[in-house]
Amino acid sequence: MSATVAGARTAADVAARVTDPEMPFLTLADLGILREVAETPDGVVVTITPTYSGCPAMRTIRDDLTAALRGAGYGRVLVRTVLSPAWTTDWITAAGREKLAVAGISPPGDAPRRAGGPVPLTLGRPARVVACPRCGHPETEEIAAFSATACRSLRRCPACREPFEHVKEI
Repeated sequence: MSATVAGARTAADVAARVTDPEMPFLTLADLGILREVAETPDGVVVTITPTYSGCPAMRTIRDDLTAALRGAGYGRVLVRTVLSPAWTTDWITAAGREKLAVAGISPPGDAPRRAGGPVPLTLGRPARVVACPRCGHPETEEIAAFSATACRSLRRCPACREPFEHVKEI
Protein backbone atom coordinates (compact mmCIF):
# COMPACT_ATOMS: atom_id res chain seq x y z
CA MET A 1 0.00 0.00 0.00
CA SER A 2 2.55 2.52 -1.06
CA ALA A 3 1.22 4.57 -3.95
CA THR A 4 -1.65 6.99 -3.48
CA VAL A 5 -4.17 8.20 -6.01
CA ALA A 6 -7.13 10.61 -5.96
CA GLY A 7 -6.23 13.09 -3.25
CA ALA A 8 -3.70 10.98 -1.34
CA ARG A 9 -6.23 8.26 -0.47
CA THR A 10 -4.71 4.81 -0.46
CA ALA A 11 -6.44 1.84 -2.04
CA ALA A 12 -6.97 0.48 1.47
CA ASP A 13 -8.76 3.72 2.47
CA VAL A 14 -11.02 3.52 -0.57
CA ALA A 15 -11.84 -0.17 -0.09
CA ALA A 16 -12.50 0.31 3.63
CA ARG A 17 -15.28 2.80 2.81
CA VAL A 18 -17.24 0.44 0.54
CA THR A 19 -20.52 -0.55 2.18
CA ASP A 20 -22.21 -3.90 2.45
CA PRO A 21 -25.08 -4.17 -0.07
CA GLU A 22 -27.37 -5.95 2.42
CA MET A 23 -26.64 -3.65 5.35
CA PRO A 24 -25.45 -0.37 3.78
CA PHE A 25 -24.87 1.29 7.14
CA LEU A 26 -21.88 -1.07 7.58
CA THR A 27 -18.65 -1.02 5.61
CA LEU A 28 -16.92 -4.16 4.44
CA ALA A 29 -14.20 -3.30 6.97
CA ASP A 30 -16.84 -3.05 9.76
CA LEU A 31 -18.02 -6.56 8.87
CA GLY A 32 -14.50 -7.93 8.81
CA ILE A 33 -14.86 -9.39 5.31
CA LEU A 34 -12.23 -7.02 3.88
CA ARG A 35 -9.09 -9.00 4.61
CA GLU A 36 -6.28 -7.29 2.71
CA VAL A 37 -5.67 -4.54 0.17
CA ALA A 38 -2.32 -4.62 -1.61
CA GLU A 39 -1.06 -2.07 -4.11
CA THR A 40 1.29 -3.74 -6.58
CA PRO A 41 3.01 -2.48 -9.76
CA ASP A 42 0.29 -4.33 -11.70
CA GLY A 43 -2.65 -2.78 -9.80
CA VAL A 44 -4.64 -3.33 -6.64
CA VAL A 45 -5.38 -6.77 -5.20
CA VAL A 46 -8.22 -6.90 -2.69
CA THR A 47 -8.82 -10.03 -0.63
CA ILE A 48 -12.24 -10.67 0.88
CA THR A 49 -13.84 -13.51 2.82
CA PRO A 50 -17.61 -13.90 2.55
CA THR A 51 -19.75 -14.29 5.63
CA TYR A 52 -20.55 -17.73 4.27
CA SER A 53 -19.57 -19.53 1.07
CA GLY A 54 -22.99 -19.14 -0.57
CA CYS A 55 -23.39 -15.42 0.19
CA PRO A 56 -25.51 -13.99 -2.65
CA ALA A 57 -24.02 -10.51 -2.23
CA MET A 58 -20.48 -11.49 -3.26
CA ARG A 59 -20.85 -10.44 -6.91
CA THR A 60 -22.19 -7.04 -5.84
CA ILE A 61 -19.41 -6.66 -3.27
CA ARG A 62 -16.76 -7.43 -5.92
CA ASP A 63 -18.40 -4.98 -8.36
CA ASP A 64 -18.68 -2.25 -5.70
CA LEU A 65 -15.04 -2.64 -4.66
CA THR A 66 -13.88 -2.55 -8.28
CA ALA A 67 -16.02 0.52 -9.07
CA ALA A 68 -14.86 2.42 -5.98
CA LEU A 69 -11.19 1.75 -6.66
CA ARG A 70 -11.44 2.54 -10.37
CA GLY A 71 -13.39 5.70 -9.49
CA ALA A 72 -10.50 6.70 -7.21
CA GLY A 73 -8.06 6.35 -10.09
CA TYR A 74 -6.81 2.80 -9.69
CA GLY A 75 -6.82 1.18 -13.13
CA ARG A 76 -6.34 -2.54 -12.56
CA VAL A 77 -8.28 -4.10 -9.72
CA LEU A 78 -8.40 -7.78 -8.81
CA VAL A 79 -10.77 -8.91 -6.07
CA ARG A 80 -9.87 -12.32 -4.65
CA THR A 81 -12.21 -14.40 -2.53
CA VAL A 82 -10.65 -16.64 0.10
CA LEU A 83 -12.65 -19.10 2.19
CA SER A 84 -9.97 -20.13 4.67
CA PRO A 85 -9.91 -19.24 7.41
CA ALA A 86 -13.67 -19.06 7.39
CA TRP A 87 -15.25 -15.74 8.35
CA THR A 88 -16.55 -15.47 11.88
CA THR A 89 -18.78 -12.88 13.53
CA ASP A 90 -15.84 -12.26 15.87
CA TRP A 91 -14.32 -10.29 12.96
CA ILE A 92 -17.06 -7.65 13.13
CA THR A 93 -15.39 -4.54 14.54
CA ALA A 94 -16.54 -2.70 17.65
CA ALA A 95 -17.70 0.13 15.37
CA GLY A 96 -19.63 -2.39 13.27
CA ARG A 97 -21.33 -3.84 16.36
CA GLU A 98 -22.29 -0.35 17.48
CA LYS A 99 -23.71 0.48 14.02
CA LEU A 100 -25.77 -2.73 14.09
CA ALA A 101 -27.25 -1.82 17.47
CA VAL A 102 -28.02 1.75 16.35
CA ALA A 103 -29.84 0.29 13.33
CA GLY A 104 -31.95 -1.86 15.67
CA ILE A 105 -30.16 -5.11 14.81
CA SER A 106 -28.82 -7.10 17.74
CA PRO A 107 -25.08 -7.64 17.24
CA PRO A 108 -23.71 -11.14 17.72
CA GLY A 109 -22.12 -12.39 20.90
CA ASP A 110 -18.92 -14.38 20.87
CA ALA A 111 -18.80 -17.05 18.19
CA PRO A 112 -18.95 -20.62 19.47
CA ARG A 113 -15.61 -22.39 19.88
CA ARG A 114 -15.09 -25.97 18.88
CA ALA A 115 -12.26 -28.37 18.23
CA GLY A 116 -11.16 -29.10 14.68
CA GLY A 117 -12.57 -32.00 12.74
CA PRO A 118 -16.13 -32.88 11.87
CA VAL A 119 -18.86 -30.49 12.98
CA PRO A 120 -21.01 -32.24 15.57
CA LEU A 121 -24.71 -32.54 14.80
CA THR A 122 -27.00 -31.28 17.52
CA LEU A 123 -30.73 -31.71 17.34
CA GLY A 124 -32.75 -28.70 18.34
CA ARG A 125 -31.74 -25.09 18.54
CA PRO A 126 -29.15 -23.94 21.04
CA ALA A 127 -30.59 -21.63 23.66
CA ARG A 128 -29.35 -18.08 23.13
CA VAL A 129 -29.73 -15.15 25.44
CA VAL A 130 -30.13 -12.10 23.22
CA ALA A 131 -30.88 -8.67 24.65
CA CYS A 132 -33.28 -6.32 22.90
CA PRO A 133 -31.37 -3.61 21.00
CA ARG A 134 -34.26 -1.18 21.49
CA CYS A 135 -35.10 -1.34 25.22
CA GLY A 136 -32.26 -3.52 26.57
CA HIS A 137 -34.54 -6.23 28.00
CA PRO A 138 -32.14 -9.13 28.68
CA GLU A 139 -34.23 -11.98 27.24
CA THR A 140 -35.98 -12.15 23.89
CA GLU A 141 -37.63 -14.91 21.86
CA GLU A 142 -36.75 -16.19 18.43
CA ILE A 143 -39.62 -15.88 15.96
CA ALA A 144 -37.81 -17.27 12.90
CA ALA A 145 -34.40 -18.88 12.47
CA PHE A 146 -33.84 -16.92 9.25
CA SER A 147 -34.58 -13.30 8.48
CA ALA A 148 -33.61 -11.02 5.58
CA THR A 149 -30.39 -13.02 5.15
CA ALA A 150 -29.34 -16.50 6.26
CA CYS A 151 -26.94 -15.04 8.83
CA ARG A 152 -29.70 -13.21 10.71
CA SER A 153 -32.65 -14.44 12.76
CA LEU A 154 -35.88 -12.67 13.64
CA ARG A 155 -36.59 -12.11 17.35
CA ARG A 156 -39.15 -10.30 19.51
CA CYS A 157 -38.84 -8.58 22.84
CA PRO A 158 -41.50 -9.50 25.44
CA ALA A 159 -41.05 -6.16 27.23
CA CYS A 160 -41.40 -3.61 24.40
CA ARG A 161 -43.03 -6.14 22.00
CA GLU A 162 -40.84 -4.93 19.14
CA PRO A 163 -39.48 -7.39 16.58
CA PHE A 164 -35.82 -7.10 15.60
CA GLU A 165 -33.12 -8.96 13.74
CA HIS A 166 -30.15 -10.63 15.39
CA VAL A 167 -26.85 -11.39 13.64
CA LYS A 168 -26.18 -15.05 14.39
CA GLU A 169 -22.94 -16.06 16.03
CA ILE A 170 -20.90 -17.90 13.42
